[in-house]
Amino acid sequence: MRLLVVNWQDRENPQAGGAEIHLHEIFERLVLRGHEVSLLCGGWRGGASRAMSGGIDIHRVGTRHTFPFLARRYYARVLAQAGEHVLIEDINKIPLYTPKWGAPCLMALVPHLFGGTAFQEAAAPLATAVWLAERPLAMMYAGVPFEAISESTADDLASRGIPRASVRVIHPGVHADRYTPDAAARNPDPLFVYLGRLKRYKGVDIVLRAFARLAHPRAQLQIAGTGDYRAELERLVDSLDLRARVSFLGFIPEEQKLALLRRAWAVVFASPKEGWGMTNLEAAACATAVIASDSPGLRESVIDGETGMLVPHGDIAAMTSAMDRLATTPALVRSMGERGRRFAEGFTWDRAAAETEQHLREIAGLGEEEVA
Repeated sequence: MRLLVVNWQDRENPQAGGAEIHLHEIFERLVLRGHEVSLLCGGWRGGASRAMSGGIDIHRVGTRHTFPFLARRYYARVLAQAGEHVLIEDINKIPLYTPKWGAPCLMALVPHLFGGTAFQEAAAPLATAVWLAERPLAMMYAGVPFEAISESTADDLASRGIPRASVRVIHPGVHADRYTPDAAARNPDPLFVYLGRLKRYKGVDIVLRAFARLAHPRAQLQIAGTGDYRAELERLVDSLDLRARVSFLGFIPEEQKLALLRRAWAVVFASPKEGWGMTNLEAAACATAVIASDSPGLRESVIDGETGMLVPHGDIAAMTSAMDRLATTPALVRSMGERGRRFAEGFTWDRAAAETEQHLREIAGLGEEEVA
C-alpha cells in the first residue's frame, strides 16, 4: 500500500512526545512489511524540510504554529498527484479536518483528545480554540473509520458522536526486549519516580503533595523530564521542605531511563487523562509497580492490585496510602513487578503494526494479493 500519514510533528522534532513515538513504531514496521509510507508534518527552526527516518519519507512544512495553515495546500500541490491508498490523519493536536482534502480514502488515528484538560494547561484563549476545534469531529469526520489506542479514547470518541462501531482499538506496544528487569538494581530504600513531561496538566504537583505526607524519612522521589512547569514544581518542593528527598533529573537519555525504571519501587502518575500510559508499560516490563490516577487511558495500562495501584484522581491521601503500602512491603513491590512483567509481554509493536496493517487493508478494500 501507499500510505500518507499527516501529523503535526515527527519523532525528530524537539517537541515530539508519545504520539510521535507511536506513529514511528507502527509505520516504520509497515515500511519493513513492504509498504510505501510518507509523512506530512510541521517543522522547526533549523530542521530540514525533507528527511528519511526508518524508511518513512518525511515532508516538513512550516512550524508547529503555521503547519495547520499550510498542510492542505502542500498536500494538494505536492502529494496528492502521487496518490495513496489511504491517508491517515494522526489527530493528537487540533484536528486538520482532512475529510475536506479530497483524499480517496481516509483513516483517523487518535491517541487521545484534550477535551476539558486543555484548560488545565493552556491559556484560556488557546484552550478554548483547542476545545472548539474538537467539537465538530462527528460532523467533519462522518463516515470516516477511526483507530484509537485505548478503549478510553474510543469511548471519548463515541461520547462525541463518532459511532463506536467505526472505532478500532489497537493498543500500543512496548520494547520488552529492551525494558527488562534487574532485581539487583532495585534501590535499597523506597524510591518513587515520575518520568514524563513537566506540564501543569500532568499532575506532578499531586505526586509531590502525596509524597510530602509519606512518613518514611529515607524514601526518595526522583522526577525525570523537562517542561515549562519545572520552576513552579521546584518552588512547591521548597515550600513542602522536600529538597533533601526530591531531585529533578531533567532530560535523561534512554540508558539512564532504563536504569531509573529498574531502581524504582514504583512509577507514579497523576494525570487526569492520557491516551494510554506508555511509560506504565515500560515500568511494568522492568518489573516495576505503578501508582496512577484512575483516569482514562492510565487505568488500561495498570491492572489495579496486580501490576500496581489505581487511586481516585486528585486524591492526595489515597496516593500517599498507595506509596506507604509499597514502601512498607518490599514483597508487594516484587510480586507486583513480576505480574507487571507478564502483563507487559502481551503488548508488542509487531502485533500493533500487524493489526494496523490489516485495518488499513480493510479500509482501502485491498486484498493481500492486490497489496503485493
